[in-house]
Amino acid sequence: MQEILQIPFRFKEKVEDLAKELFYCALESHDKQEALFKSIKTSFFYVSEALDCGLCNTKWEQFVAEIKALKPKLQLDAEAAYNSDPAAKSVKEVYLAYPGFYAIAMYRISHILWQLDIPILPRMISEYSHGITGTDIHPGATIGHSFFIDHATGVVIGETAVIHNNVIIYQGVTLGGIKVEKELENTKRHPTIKDNVTIYANATILGGDVVIGEGSIIGANVWITKSIPENSLVTYKSDIKISKR
Repeated sequence: MQEILQIPFRFKEKVEDLAKELFYCALESHDKQEALFKSIKTSFFYVSEALDCGLCNTKWEQFVAEIKALKPKLQLDAEAAYNSDPAAKSVKEVYLAYPGFYAIAMYRISHILWQLDIPILPRMISEYSHGITGTDIHPGATIGHSFFIDHATGVVIGETAVIHNNVIIYQGVTLGGIKVEKELENTKRHPTIKDNVTIYANATILGGDVVIGEGSIIGANVWITKSIPENSLVTYKSDIKISKR
């Protein structure tokens, strides 16, 4: 086990600064991206060396290419937020003021690093985003286009979760594993969410074999551990009673 004194804790702040620069870079025009990448590369390799990430020029070039391709995907996420939320007055507002959009953008950046098999750094970026937005998306999760997280706070999306296209999730939703055991690390532990699904606040969906069918609506506060057919409406019946004092 690595001694705690040998762990580069001071690099947490450097990774946070790097994450911010990558967010801005992903949304810039092509010409401005080129200038930003030149300034980012030095700090990127510096952090990678300190964390023993094993970054090389080949992986750097692959990472740059993926970041350049990210802007259209983020545009779809921002438009999904604008089209789904009556409180959104413009796409610009989504870009600048929506924590759910920021969490998704940080996920998409960290997911690129995860796919390039770069250790530690994608988790640090996702944890930075978690601290800022209250949304915990593991960089290993697979998420399609036009994804919207409304209000963001308290959302948890596990490593092996698969989310297809045009999915909306509200605050407090958990896409988790039904068991937490170390020997399950190489198995699919988290659910699959098909296209055009809406999951309302505080719903909990657990299990790697669980599939939420296309076009379904999952109501608030439900607890799901089995698959749901497509075009289903799942609700929780409350026993709350209101009477005079």
